[in-house]
Amino acid sequence: MIEINNLTEFALDEKSFSQVAKIVLKGENKRNTCLPAGRETLSLAFVGKEEIKKLNKKFRKKNKPTDVLSFEIKEPFAAVQGKKEYLGEIIICPEVVKENAKKYGVAERYEMLKVFVHGVLHLCGYDHEINKVEEKRMEDKQNFYLSKISF
Repeated sequence: MIEINNLTEFALDEKSFSQVAKIVLKGENKRNTCLPAGRETLSLAFVGKEEIKKLNKKFRKKNKPTDVLSFEIKEPFAAVQGKKEYLGEIIICPEVVKENAKKYGVAERYEMLKVFVHGVLHLCGYDHEINKVEEKRMEDKQNFYLSKISF
């Protein structure tokens, strides 16, 4: 399950985000065997440039807006969330994503789903900032899942 909070004017296609989350989570085997498939929960929030800049400064010590931030829950959270396994939260800034799509010469939808896949992979424990090996591993996973998505 994906919980979405849109605090922007971004036109949201919830079904696409749900489908992409299912593809990545299934591929990463993030399923609690005690629960029915698809009971994992993650939060997705869309915020403006100023808000993501504040969050990026507070949590990553980078005083600039970014496209996506992920906050993985590393401890069992099932008891608090009822029967759901809460993986964490992804925060996306559609304005930065749109700017990046233009800069990279790709469709906005592609860039948006790319940063979402990136965020889900972070919730699954991947971290490209550890070293070059982990960066390559995460990039390969991201490209693999992007190849499974219809644009």
